[in-house]
Amino acid sequence: MFSLFKKSSTKILNKSYEEKLEKAIYAQRNGDLSAFSILTEEALNIRKKIQALENSSKA
Repeated sequence: MFSLFKKSSTKILNKSYEEKLEKAIYAQRNGDLSAFSILTEEALNIRKKIQALENSSKA
């Protein structure tokens, strides 16, 4: 019954992914390229997790 109110893990990861990318863009605009590269790498790792979840749900 309470599974109706649970958020799917892909939605949570997608939100986190978008937030990391947004922070990376702001870091790049402010000239902080080291922070930009770190945040971009974190976003890519989150994206890999999302793709793995999507692939496992299809199989």
